[in-house]
Amino acid sequence: MARKNQKAPWEPEEEIIWVSKSEMKRDMEILQKLGVELVELSSSTLKKMPLSEDLLDAVKDAQRFKNEARRRQLQRIGKLMQYEDADQIQAALDKIRNKHAQNTKMQKKLKLLRERIAEEGDSAIEAVMTMYPEADRQRLRQLARQAAKEKQANKPPRAYREIFQVLRALQEAQE
Repeated sequence: MARKNQKAPWEPEEEIIWVSKSEMKRDMEILQKLGVELVELSSSTLKKMPLSEDLLDAVKDAQRFKNEARRRQLQRIGKLMQYEDADQIQAALDKIRNKHAQNTKMQKKLKLLRERIAEEGDSAIEAVMTMYPEADRQRLRQLARQAAKEKQANKPPRAYREIFQVLRALQEAQE
């Protein structure tokens, strides 16, 4: 005969996970920091984020508030974040931050390509034509010659800058 306080062997045992109060506070602080990052975003970027209506309204309100009201609103955002998928929001924020890094990397790449065009001329333009088939070869040659003349005469590098603008326009058209 089984005792009253023992479970029957066929009933699955439930595992109870105890969470300390300090761990709950740490989790809430992490969510609040994520909320602060959301408040610092522009409204156009916020629209792209995977947020519920309530959280989006709370973030917009926090952007308007100052001092103590803002602090309380950030706490409210932290509480609302409990019901959101924080990992998905964090991934979207990381993607936004990475976009800036990618932009910087692309700028450096285009600057190096501009230098090659100004120094090497036709061979570098051929490389550009393979990367961007819709590029205007004649315009690039003309700008390369002008950049060389400007450099030789110690004039302001107008054509040099224009090469960069053309390359950036080609890159943006390709994206």
